[in-house]
Amino acid sequence: MYDALKNKNLFNFDESIARDIFTDREFPWEVLPHIGEFILTLGAGLPADEYEQKGENIWIARSATIAPTASINGPCIIGKNTEIRQCAFIRGNAIVGENCVVGNSTELKNVILFNNVQVPHYNYVGDSILGYKSHMGAGSITSNVKSDKTKVTIRYNDDVIATGLKKMGAILGNYVEVGCNSVLNPGTIIGSNTNVYPLSMVRGYIPKGSIYKRQGEIVEKSIN
Repeated sequence: MYDALKNKNLFNFDESIARDIFTDREFPWEVLPHIGEFILTLGAGLPADEYEQKGENIWIARSATIAPTASINGPCIIGKNTEIRQCAFIRGNAIVGENCVVGNSTELKNVILFNNVQVPHYNYVGDSILGYKSHMGAGSITSNVKSDKTKVTIRYNDDVIATGLKKMGAILGNYVEVGCNSVLNPGTIIGSNTNVYPLSMVRGYIPKGSIYKRQGEIVEKSIN
């Protein structure tokens, strides 16, 4: 049931240092509460010739590029060849994969970014998981708390799925493209290879291989 929402159908586990956190967890919202403790275990075993411990519970790949104005709090792991640009703010409980870009004034909190993810311009990503080669356009954000402060649910077709979480942002499958200045509401799950138009307001489940134009207008991608 709910196969499209399962981790195995959203992510390429070979493209994340955090692959083991998904073991025995079927759905992405089951992963979010465990990111911090997972980092502490994983970080302690990272090879010293590839990763350097910087501050308390912060492990940064020696090949990563970190701007001097970036603020990084632990627990945190930053992967190989990743670029953390000026004034980026990593608040903790963040796993940033290899070959990623975390851009100017982008804020991360309680997240997993798979390899080759780009959040390059003025993004907020909180309590979220971004799959391999997903990209968030300038100014697009994840909203992770409902306005009435009740627990987050996920709209899937005609069902409403309880997550049990007060904070949950968005889940992006592999190769998702989010247009500039879009808002991904709490509990949004976007299937792989889907594009979201700029200035969109997105909620619920968006099927893989789609183009999201606006609420109620989602079309299947044509494949040439």
